[in-house]
Amino acid sequence: MGTMFAVGVGGGLGALARFYIARWVQPAGVLFDWGIFAVNISGGLLMGMIVEASALKLNLSPDLRAFLTVGILGGYTTFSTFSLDSALLLQRGEYLQAAGYVIGSVVLSILALFVGLWLVRSLYA
Repeated sequence: MGTMFAVGVGGGLGALARFYIARWVQPAGVLFDWGIFAVNISGGLLMGMIVEASALKLNLSPDLRAFLTVGILGGYTTFSTFSLDSALLLQRGEYLQAAGYVIGSVVLSILALFVGLWLVRSLYA
């Protein structure tokens, strides 16, 4: 139960951070979403720092590690977890699986979004 609570609280804090940082970064009137771009990049950086510091120096409890990675960074940007999963596949030399994971995740997620848009539009058209 402690880990679930840690993830839930961390997720809420991460989502709030994403909301405010993305708004702070995004220039007014610019179509490219620099705010979310910055969140995704900074989330990947933070995930790398936390995971490596945990492996080399820090002795984080499972609850604290879940709070920081799954909770805060998961609420901040799931792109950081996607980046970590991709990097782990590459580090293990599983290049074909990494390519499939990256390409499949991006392409199928965008395709699924369009399917979701179409489904709702067809229901309300």
